[in-house]
Amino acid sequence: MRQPLARELHDLLERGRDRQLRLAVTGLSRSGKTAFLTSLVNQLRHAGLEARLDLLPVAREGRLLGARRVNQQDLGVPRFPYDQAMAALDATPPHWPEPTRGISELRLTIRYRPTRRGLLGGETRELALDLFDYPGEWLLDLPLLEHDYPSWSLAQQPARGHERAALFTDWLAAAAELDPAAAADEGQLAELAERYAEGLRAAREAGFADLQPGRFLLPGELAGAPVLQFFPLPGIEGAERAALDRLPPESNYATLAKRFRHYQQHIVRPFYRDHFRRFDRQIVLVDLLGALNAGPERFEDLSRALANLMQSFDYGKRSLLSRLFAPRIDRLAIAATKADHVTPEQHGRLVALLEALLAEPLKDLRFADVPVRALSLAAIRATESREVSHQGRRSPALRGTDLSGEEQLLFPGEVPDRLPDAAFWARQGFDFPAFRPAPREGGALLHIRMDAALDWLIGDKLQ
Repeated sequence: MRQPLARELHDLLERGRDRQLRLAVTGLSRSGKTAFLTSLVNQLRHAGLEARLDLLPVAREGRLLGARRVNQQDLGVPRFPYDQAMAALDATPPHWPEPTRGISELRLTIRYRPTRRGLLGGETRELALDLFDYPGEWLLDLPLLEHDYPSWSLAQQPARGHERAALFTDWLAAAAELDPAAAADEGQLAELAERYAEGLRAAREAGFADLQPGRFLLPGELAGAPVLQFFPLPGIEGAERAALDRLPPESNYATLAKRFRHYQQHIVRPFYRDHFRRFDRQIVLVDLLGALNAGPERFEDLSRALANLMQSFDYGKRSLLSRLFAPRIDRLAIAATKADHVTPEQHGRLVALLEALLAEPLKDLRFADVPVRALSLAAIRATESREVSHQGRRSPALRGTDLSGEEQLLFPGEVPDRLPDAAFWARQGFDFPAFRPAPREGGALLHIRMDAALDWLIGDKLQ
C-alpha cells in the first residue's frame, strides 16, 4: 500500500500547485489580442463538443471536460467583454470585436481528467485560468523607465523616416519655436502636447507601431490631465545638459521634465508593478502581414518596436522588468497572427519571418533558459483555402469577404522567409487584404492552430 499512498500524496500536492495559472496576452495595437482571447474562451467552452483541438492532448484524448466563466479575483478591474465580442461575430453581417481600450481580465475554471487518477484524488481536476488583456499602446512605455527627459527626447525625434516625419510637421514647426528657458505657459504646453498626440494618432493610423507615450493614444481617465501634457523637446541634442538642468523650475524645460518624471513614476511604473508581476505565462501577438503591406518604413518601425518590447521582457536576471518587478513568467509563445490571410503553404514562411525579426531577443530568451515557441495562427478564421486552375496548373487561393463586403478569391502573394531587403521591396508582389469574419453557424469558432497555442501555454498543467 505504501507506493499507492505515496502516489496519492504526490497527486494531491500537484493539485494544489497547479490549480491556478495567469496568462498575459501581449501585443501591439491591432495585433489581434481581442480576437485571440475571445477564441480562447470559446474553444475551451466548447471543448469535447464542437471545438477542434486535435493539437491539444488533453482534448484529443477526451480528458478535457470544458470550462466556465467564474467571478474574477480583482473586483476593481473590468471583465473582458466576451459576450460583446461574440455578439459582434454573430451580427449580420459579422464584424470584428472592438479593440482593447483598457485593462480587463477574465477567469475560467477548466475541468479535466488527469492522466493518472489517485485513489483520493477523484476523477476530475480543475484549473483556474486568469486571462489578462490591456491596450497594446501601453506596452511600449516600459523602456521610458531607463530614460531621463533629455535622453528620451533624443530617442523620440520623429525624423526616423520621411513618411513618419511628415506626420509630425505641424508639431515640429510649433515646438521649434518653444524657448526651453522661458517661463512655462500652461495653455501653450497643452496645445503643443495635443499636436504631438495628433501626430502619434496619425502615425498609428498610417501603420506605425513604435509610438510613445502610449497613454497619449488611449488616455482614458487621464484625458486633459497635465501628466499627459509633455512632449520630446526638439533640438535638445545641441544644448548642454548642465545648462538645461540649471534652468528654474518654472521654465518650459523644467516643467516638461517634471511631467515626464511624473509619468514614469505614477503611470508607467505602477502599471507594470501591479499587473506584470502576476503573470505565469505570456503570448506575444505580432501582425507581420499588416507591416508588410504598409511598406519598408513601417516594417522597420515594427521591428524597432518589437525589439524595444522584447528587451523589456528579456526574462533573464539582468532585464529591466526582472530588476524592477521580479516577474515569474516561465513560458512564452510568440505568434504571427492572421495566418488565414495567406494560403496554407505560406504559414511556415510566416513563422520563419517572425523568427528572423526577433532573432536577437529569441537568442537571449533561450540563453536565459526561458521556454519559448514561435508559431503562426488565426484565432478566428475568416477565409477558406481553395485551389484555382489556370492553363492546366492548380494554384492555392483564399476565399473570403473583404471589409467592404465584396467576395474575394485570390492568391495574396508569398511571405518572405527572411528580413526583406531593398531588392525585395522593389519587386514585392503581394497584397494581404483584410477580411471580415465568416458567418458563424453556432458552435466553436473556426481557427488555425489555437490548439497548438493552448497546448504550449497551458497543456502541461492539464496532465
